[in-house]
Amino acid sequence: MKAFLYILAVVFAGDCVNSLFLPGRDYGQRSSASALSRFSRIRRLPRPTHRVINPEEDCFLVTSEEGELFFKSPSDDPVVCGIYMIAEPDKRIEVIFNYIDVPCENGGLVAWVDGWELNGQVWPADAWNDDRLVESCDRRPSRKLVSSQNAALVQYRVPARGKGFSVIIRHLKNTKPCNVMLFGAEGVYTLRNHGETGNCSMLAVSPATVHVLDLNIGVAIKKGRLLEMETGTIHHCTKRGLSDYVDIGGANGLDHTKMEVYDSVCGLDSNEARRPAFIACEDTVVRLVSSGRYHNSVTLAFAPLPLEDIEHADLMCGLNDL
Repeated sequence: MKAFLYILAVVFAGDCVNSLFLPGRDYGQRSSASALSRFSRIRRLPRPTHRVINPEEDCFLVTSEEGELFFKSPSDDPVVCGIYMIAEPDKRIEVIFNYIDVPCENGGLVAWVDGWELNGQVWPADAWNDDRLVESCDRRPSRKLVSSQNAALVQYRVPARGKGFSVIIRHLKNTKPCNVMLFGAEGVYTLRNHGETGNCSMLAVSPATVHVLDLNIGVAIKKGRLLEMETGTIHHCTKRGLSDYVDIGGANGLDHTKMEVYDSVCGLDSNEARRPAFIACEDTVVRLVSSGRYHNSVTLAFAPLPLEDIEHADLMCGLNDL
């Protein structure tokens, strides 16, 4: 978790904008000096129960806890802040606004985002729709706010001294997780499509090693007999024109649809891969693409990428841009 939050601090401090980073919105740029000043204000909230947000310390707040948060603006400055919420991989996040007292005048705004948004990029990026963004300023949202995955965001700008809002954060069980943001680059996780059409993803906000432990992609047909004979791991499945596959790679940002791919694999293989993939990118991404004809699953072991292995990594993002 410490490594995860450190990476977030670097990302937030390196390229921030004094605006609500929401699709279709443009509120203007912030100075680089102001962006760097936010580094000291990024920290993990230890226990948010009945806690008042201090904008000097918690402007960009990352929390994995449930509880109630209060915010009261200390000035009329149009400062943009965010509450970045993350839960366990098999959880969803519910946010309940107890009250909103944010005048719409002068650009006051509170926005709920189903997922995370940073530097103009949204995660998950495969299925953006307008329902994933709810904006309000002078009244509470009219509908229930529950995320589709284990990450959600509340961004706010309250340029009115003494005005603010209160939210309750709850973690709910997710019986069919598809997109998962990892707390850190360590652990064993299984990504499934649950027999449905579409794309699922697993994103670790750090460089990492990714080791495939078990693979069942494009083999277990939804209706009829299962193929009993293992095919082994098939590599470069996209080049072979196969419809179901797993992309392993990374990205320099939250938008995993722009990921750089080290390998795409598919097939049925109960034996772990001979070696892990070393991904030296800002974000490590595993993306499962499913046609809906198969029950796809892949089990992966994530571990931090040692500093001494970065120069020998299988994939270093951004080299093609040099």
